[in-house]
Amino acid sequence: MQEFLSNNESKTKEFAKKLASRLVQGSFLAVYGDLGVGKTAFVQGLAEGLGVRESIVSPTYTILRVYESGRLPLYHFDVYRIADEDELYETGFDEYAASDGLCVCEWADLIPDALPVPRYDVRIERTGENTRKITLQEVLK
Repeated sequence: MQEFLSNNESKTKEFAKKLASRLVQGSFLAVYGDLGVGKTAFVQGLAEGLGVRESIVSPTYTILRVYESGRLPLYHFDVYRIADEDELYETGFDEYAASDGLCVCEWADLIPDALPVPRYDVRIERTGENTRKITLQEVLK
């Protein structure tokens, strides 16, 4: 398990950018955290680390955004508005999760039974008004 403390969005993005350099085809990141804690900023840092040229925005209303301009394809899910697992699978979630890109899922706590193994769990917690603790843990079973 790895922990990182961030006191601004730039540091959160920098941590994610460094993490992106270590990720390989087929990696899956389940991202956990409250509303406004920095989940999308974290994904923006990952995208920068992958060399994605497009602007990264939260896919809250579209559920999925695909970015293919980086070192790996980036499949960015936000399942906040998913009603159930049937709706999730209609998006092609399982195919993207098993693909040769990097799959990142915000609000992963809403779909615990659908999360693949192995994966990385990324927990972003507010520890103060402007501080965050980011915990990275590899899940192997």
